[in-house]
Amino acid sequence: MELPIDLLSVLLVTGIVFTGTLLQSSLGFGLGPIAVPLLVLVNPGFIPGPLLLSALALTLLMARRDHRSIHIQGVKWAVPGRVAGAILGACLLSIIPEDSMSALFGAMVILAVLISFSKIKLTLKPLNIFSAGTLSGLMGTTSAIGGAPMALVYQNQKGPEIRGTLSSIFIFGTIISLSFLAVIGRFGVREVYMALILLPGILLGFWASRLTVRLLDKGLTKPAILTVSAVVGIIVLIKNLL
Repeated sequence: MELPIDLLSVLLVTGIVFTGTLLQSSLGFGLGPIAVPLLVLVNPGFIPGPLLLSALALTLLMARRDHRSIHIQGVKWAVPGRVAGAILGACLLSIIPEDSMSALFGAMVILAVLISFSKIKLTLKPLNIFSAGTLSGLMGTTSAIGGAPMALVYQNQKGPEIRGTLSSIFIFGTIISLSFLAVIGRFGVREVYMALILLPGILLGFWASRLTVRLLDKGLTKPAILTVSAVVGIIVLIKNLL
């Protein structure tokens, strides 16, 4: 199978994924909101399946690193929500034409920004976690941007708990989303091949996060989450103006 993009684009994609991975490895989320609007400009085929599959490798690495801080009850309530959201997302994708996908991706990015900037204060109650999981599943399946709703619920927790818990939820959620994408014909061999192009950026970003994690764990996690959201908002505005 021929490379779907040229070498210069491969380097650009690696840089984009590296930046998003560095953020997600440090904060618990951030790969999707940063990478999706930029990858769409390079090749829309990277979204959602290839990015989801490559992100699965990242979440496995993160869950292993922060496994001692995982909030088990949160995982138990969020995963059923992800299933419900993935079903809704798959139904939505099955009726939206492929040439309209970029608009959907942009809408999901804006939704992620609004959620992250909202002043809603949610406690770690089962209903809140389940609801966030459902919205996360919907957004993750349609656009590979499912972190913001879960980050909103866990934003006041400590860094290791945010990263460990969200990564565990995303492992199950990503597998669920990919399964539904395969059922509707949006995930196959080509998507696996394109995911391999993203993998170097994933591995490099995770390795580099060893330094940034120490900094953000000193009470900077929540401000960093809001900063990521601000950057995403700027990216979306620029994309819509072009």
